[in-house]
Amino acid sequence: MGDRPSFIYRLSVRLAERALPLAARFDKKIARGVDARRGVLERLAAWGRSQRDPKRRLVWVHAPSVGEGLQAKPVLETLRAERPQWQLVYTFFSPSAERLARTLPVDFADYLPFDRAADVAAALDALQPSALVFSKLDVWPELTLAARRRGTKLGLISATVALDSSRLRWPARRWAEPAYRALDRVGTISEDDGGRLQQLGARREAIEVTGDTRYDSVAERAERFDRTREPFARLAVFPAGTFTLVAGSTWPADEAVVLPAFVDLLAQVPAARLVLAPHEPNPDHLALIAERAQHLKLPRPVRLSQLEHGAPSPVIVVDRVGILADLYAVADVAFVGGGYTRAGLHSVLEPAVFGVPVTMGPHWHMSRDAALLIERGGAVALAADGRHPLHSQCLVWYHDPAARRKAGAAGKRLVQEGRGAAERTTALVRELVEG
Repeated sequence: MGDRPSFIYRLSVRLAERALPLAARFDKKIARGVDARRGVLERLAAWGRSQRDPKRRLVWVHAPSVGEGLQAKPVLETLRAERPQWQLVYTFFSPSAERLARTLPVDFADYLPFDRAADVAAALDALQPSALVFSKLDVWPELTLAARRRGTKLGLISATVALDSSRLRWPARRWAEPAYRALDRVGTISEDDGGRLQQLGARREAIEVTGDTRYDSVAERAERFDRTREPFARLAVFPAGTFTLVAGSTWPADEAVVLPAFVDLLAQVPAARLVLAPHEPNPDHLALIAERAQHLKLPRPVRLSQLEHGAPSPVIVVDRVGILADLYAVADVAFVGGGYTRAGLHSVLEPAVFGVPVTMGPHWHMSRDAALLIERGGAVALAADGRHPLHSQCLVWYHDPAARRKAGAAGKRLVQEGRGAAERTTALVRELVEG
């Protein structure tokens, strides 16, 4: 088994790193990540000198973005409760995960350094991990193989590989194969995922089906939801019986469908309202939504933070992050964003856990949860020209509450059936660390 990444992989990492400053000029999210990653090695070293206790086991969990972080969250919470003597470190790659990282019960959280030999060595020197655990799929070759050479146990949790994943093709498959082969334990979401992990290089004897921990996360969050607290109490200004469409984590391409469809719906259901939560509620995106609403002659949208200051509008725009999962609780119908872009479909489990039927755009095939929800009748995938299909589906569920409840119940059952993965996954990590 090769114990170091290929020359081509290392060269591609160096080229990508050099291209980042140029890309950052045109993408605010990339720029934020580049700025925030400066000094990460110094921060890791400082924590290692002052806080790392080599007598205690340390589990390092890496999750690239929010979705993967939510899969790691219940495992970290359980480990903290069951093994308080262990030290826990969490790293992420995307700036969108910063907020989640601050809420996790870990001893240290920060960005993952670039996957270069010198940076990886410095991070491993600082942390001295007993185990390195990746969430979902991203297994960085330089880091993984360097940790392996030091005797660190390696794991992958909530692992899933889409049928048409680019990782299954050359050159990504060849570059990552030694890293996947080095994994000691792999907990997959399904047996099919286990088969595809073997195609990537994982050893059959290392793989077991543990399920998707997000099912536990969304169910537990739903159980804790309190609709009397802010900002959800603000939505009570609408009269009972208002038909509510919550469109969550939307991109401009999604809004190009949702807003015109809501114009049509409002003409036939005057009591309807739209709660629109953009994926990135920055000033430019919020301004674009307002412009589109004006162009469509919709009533002036009201931002959620200003809702109590004026007369209710049928269009409410959510201007903060971190509350979308709970907002679905007030919905009669959900539209989940990302299906009209290539950015990736947002979580369909978040509305499903509240018994809310789901609509989505045509680019949903990378989401296993979406496929299961559609198969069970808890969701409807819309066509590329989605204005009229979305309007029609909302009307169906408005005029037939029994059909709406049936679709919602199918989604809720799916979530409940998926519970237990967090317990199985945490057991896998404990066994990985304790041998």
